[in-house]
Amino acid sequence: MKIINIAIMFVLIFFPFFFIMDIQTRELQAATQLEDQYDAALKTAVQDAGFVLNQNEHQEYEAGYQSTKFFRANKELAVDTFFKTLYLNFGVEDDPIGQGALAAYIPAIVVLDYDGYHLYTLTEFKNADGLTELKHMWRPKKPYAYVDSERNTFNFTLDNYVTTYVAAQRQWMEGYQWQLQQRTGIEILNDPERFEAARRSSIVNSVQEDLAHFINKHNQYSSRTGISYTFKLPLIPQEDWANTIDDIGIMAFIQGMPVGTGFYNNYAFGGGRLVKKKVFYGGIDPQTGMKYYYRNTCAYNYQNEEVFSSERDAAAAGYFPKDCLNDSR
Repeated sequence: MKIINIAIMFVLIFFPFFFIMDIQTRELQAATQLEDQYDAALKTAVQDAGFVLNQNEHQEYEAGYQSTKFFRANKELAVDTFFKTLYLNFGVEDDPIGQGALAAYIPAIVVLDYDGYHLYTLTEFKNADGLTELKHMWRPKKPYAYVDSERNTFNFTLDNYVTTYVAAQRQWMEGYQWQLQQRTGIEILNDPERFEAARRSSIVNSVQEDLAHFINKHNQYSSRTGISYTFKLPLIPQEDWANTIDDIGIMAFIQGMPVGTGFYNNYAFGGGRLVKKKVFYGGIDPQTGMKYYYRNTCAYNYQNEEVFSSERDAAAAGYFPKDCLNDSR
């Protein structure tokens, strides 16, 4: 057989394979580029939403360094901003049908408030005409609740302020962890490290369980809109959770969006403001009568007289600096 004939046969046999591989490579590149665009769109939308979380409708809820527990996240404005930015970045800002199609790929949004969290999920309800509708709606706010083995109940916050039901005393108490230690007989309240571990784990576990439930429930609704993807809570690294539960913030999920031959799945978090600001307490040593200032993370049994936002203010008021081993500057 002549060489030219062998060459022709080689081309005829292998050209389809090379052609298909070239198409697949281009499709993969296009899908990767599209995923990068979706990543940027989701991240920008969540960041914009996080930015407006601290724009309160009511002035009495504006946060100050002495009253972070009165801060309230503006969840309605945050979600509205999220969708406006998302629709703009996906090019459907003037397309209600496109907006509805895009929203169907968002199984859940969670807003972490100071003393609890809000879930924004697809909900089935009867409208005024008695017809069944599907719409993203707010679920009732849930506290960061925890019950220990002694049946003591805790409602945690994003810092160390806590409301607890002391089962042995049959009464409710509230305050910062250092204010309640040695007053209740509850081991968690007497140990700052155990308190922090319980606080973090209870917040993460509670949010994760609800997200898993409502994202799984989203499958019942998505099949009606023609989406065949199975929604489920993605694995979120502990590092992401650690960064999430120190701030009020918003977390949004997009899943099942067709990209090439696969699906786009991602989540993003946007923070509003740091709740754990630098706070200094001015206290009096009961043994010496000396006035000291120290971080709110210090576990001293001093009588706290004043609260300061800076070391300079505390020193100007006549307090001397006092360091502690568990102080994380």
